[in-house]
Amino acid sequence: MTWETVIGLEVHAELSTKSKIFCGCSGEFGGEPNSRVCPVCAGFPGALPKLNRAVVEYAARVGLALGCTVAPRCKFDRKNYFYPDLPKAYQVSQLYLPICQGGRLEIEADGQKKSIGIREIHMEEDAGKLVHDADGTFMDFNRCGVPLIEIVTLPDFRSGGEVMAFLERLREILLYLGVCDCKMQEGSLRVDVNLSVCRPGEGLGVRTEMKNLNSFKAAGRAVEYERRRQIELLESGGAVVQETRRWDDDAGESFGMRSKENAQDYRYFPEPDLLPVELDEARLAGIRQSLPELAHQKRARYRRDYALSEAEAAVLTGHKRISDLFESVARLSGEPAEAARLITGEIMRLMNLTDTQPENLSVDAGKLSALVAFVSSGKINRGAYKETAEAVFLRGVDPETYIAEKGLLMLTDGGAVAEAVKAAVEDNPDAARDYLAGKDKAFGFLVGQAMKKLGGNGSPDMVREHLRKCLTNTPNR
Repeated sequence: MTWETVIGLEVHAELSTKSKIFCGCSGEFGGEPNSRVCPVCAGFPGALPKLNRAVVEYAARVGLALGCTVAPRCKFDRKNYFYPDLPKAYQVSQLYLPICQGGRLEIEADGQKKSIGIREIHMEEDAGKLVHDADGTFMDFNRCGVPLIEIVTLPDFRSGGEVMAFLERLREILLYLGVCDCKMQEGSLRVDVNLSVCRPGEGLGVRTEMKNLNSFKAAGRAVEYERRRQIELLESGGAVVQETRRWDDDAGESFGMRSKENAQDYRYFPEPDLLPVELDEARLAGIRQSLPELAHQKRARYRRDYALSEAEAAVLTGHKRISDLFESVARLSGEPAEAARLITGEIMRLMNLTDTQPENLSVDAGKLSALVAFVSSGKINRGAYKETAEAVFLRGVDPETYIAEKGLLMLTDGGAVAEAVKAAVEDNPDAARDYLAGKDKAFGFLVGQAMKKLGGNGSPDMVREHLRKCLTNTPNR
């Protein structure tokens, strides 16, 4: 008999607010250990929290983008547990009245479209960080109180591919909304995977939760591993234990950490130091109007307005920094199709070559638009275009100066082109005869020979035009 895999996700996203959720300390990543801490986020007795207004607005933005119902009234609760990096011995979160509920996110995985349900989005504070080295374990409380939203899905996933597709789409939305930088290596986007297996038609199996997933690919691998582990365990007569497991991506395995807690284990109760949060319709309408154009909307517009292919539109909207660059170059040059070819071609190639991440992309849109103008007007050929694009990307050169200094302007002197074509035909009579005998590949060879004689700076269209005339007058002998 077959097994069905049932998966739900809990995605934690650190919000990119300037200050923490309940105090004025900086929420920026890093800093000297314990240098961004105050009595509130360090949990000193008697220190009272004050809610950061921007956190509420950021959470509502995400909820609206995911089609959730944003609660006109929500409140905070205390989640009680002890861990060394949690100085208060409790976390302020939302259990009973979260800010957002419902909603869906459309994904495409394995060639199939699917709608993933969102159970809720709630606001909470982050914990600190333990730093382990040869001298022992140290506590850095800088991250305590950094604002988080937790996006909890319904158990709608059935494969690792679906999980990765969802995470990619969610990351895209968070970046376009500007609420999270989504740097998994810095912990600003973290995902926990809840997985169980069961026989089709039977009730849900016992679930495990996997943590320490530091990439989307790791999440996909962890799903497939845990699925196989549970099936093999059940088919051998064993039983799955409800537990939290740590994923080791290097080993390709998950390991048990502790028994999985349920809500009652945390002794939730209403947070006594914070009033309920109320969002009136006017404020919610303002947040809704401030929502930017999201990636899937941009893809549709690019295809409609610029006649770009689906693949081009997908590359250009894969990261907000890339999309912003494309729109700037397209606007400045007035050539959106050529701007798209430049960015999806040369710029993406150079990013891969230099291992440049999209969030670190820094290239002058004005210089790229000037380069687009050179090639669109036929002043340089594609070889010079590629060379200049690389110089702009790597060294920030001025295209006009670079092209002039390197002598890359295309030669459009009809007489010089005619002479080069004539010489190419005379030097390669066999190729000329092959073309006249119907072998079309010989024509391309002759074009290349003529271009060489022009130092690579001839106009390919002009060379082809003169070559056809020359061959028409060449006797087939």
